[in-house]
Amino acid sequence: MAKSTASTKSVSPTYANGVIKPSRLRRLIPTSVTRRWSRWISKRLPAQKQITLSHRGIFILPSGFGLVWIGLIVLLYLFGTNYQNNLVIGLSLLLASVFHTCIIYSYKNLAGLTFNAVTPPSGYAGDNMPFPIMLTGHTRQNNPDTTHQQICMQFSYQRHVRVKQMQEQTIAIVPFEQPKRGKLNPGRIKVSSYFPLGLCRAWSYVDLDIQHVIFAKPEICNIELASHSSDNDTPNEHGKLRPGVDDYKGLRSYIPGESLKQVAWKQWAQGKGMLSKEFAEPEGLPVWLTLANTSGNNIEQKLSKLAWQVDKLSQSQQIFGLILDDKIINQQTGEAHRIACQTTLATYHMPANMNPDFSPSHVSASSIGEPS
Repeated sequence: MAKSTASTKSVSPTYANGVIKPSRLRRLIPTSVTRRWSRWISKRLPAQKQITLSHRGIFILPSGFGLVWIGLIVLLYLFGTNYQNNLVIGLSLLLASVFHTCIIYSYKNLAGLTFNAVTPPSGYAGDNMPFPIMLTGHTRQNNPDTTHQQICMQFSYQRHVRVKQMQEQTIAIVPFEQPKRGKLNPGRIKVSSYFPLGLCRAWSYVDLDIQHVIFAKPEICNIELASHSSDNDTPNEHGKLRPGVDDYKGLRSYIPGESLKQVAWKQWAQGKGMLSKEFAEPEGLPVWLTLANTSGNNIEQKLSKLAWQVDKLSQSQQIFGLILDDKIINQQTGEAHRIACQTTLATYHMPANMNPDFSPSHVSASSIGEPS
């Protein structure tokens, strides 16, 4: 059974738009080395809809604490051999065996983890976008300490979440902060862990080939509907629904005394109770939302205003169409129509918005702002 995890966000220095500031060590790495590493990872761990970690994709190196531990082992061994003290030599060998055991358990903590992307909710530009990831691993009901623990996940230069204790299936919410409108590919997810004693750092990269559309950020404005007619009627009076017999609208509770022809007998046979079919037809002339009739200082502000109007009209169940240059969405209403209009607005003159594993040299003030 899937269980959503409580995540803890990291506290790291960030730039103005929420992107995490690279560490000093990462900024010292040449750009050419970073690009070669990224290309090698893409070939070794290609994008897939479902990924299970194995020895091919798990990397293990000593942590900072692990390097100190190794230094202590060497120091004790040299001290013991120099003074011919078997007790000190035995202690150094014991510490070495503990370090070796941590390497094995660090690998076992990640090995066998399966990752699947869950369809994320609708998101708007500038908001924090949550990406649900389904984790499936090995669990033992009688010994929960043998499950995968302390698993950290993050997109490149984004905040991380930590799964402290896994169930058989666990949903982790990996955040992506302040995306731009358009088609978003958040890139690879870095999966890492310092379990069990923090002596070793085991990590891997998971690319689930996530593609998601980020809607334009809504901006409150007046609804500006256009009607292609010569009369002087107010456009807001057109496109509304009124009771009719043409278009099927949905189901509602049955009112005693209504005609039995309106009863949804199929739903009644399924045990859903007495429901009546409701029909409606548009009132007045068709109305449109157009980019040309929308006021704004720039194209982004116009799209933001149109995005707010699409949500507002859909909420009031008003029939409307959308015209963006040569792209036309015919008059309709409902959630599917709202998603189609918002998707068209989001992808209007906008290339794919990707989040590659860019090097620190690609981080400029023009792209992410000055450091805070």
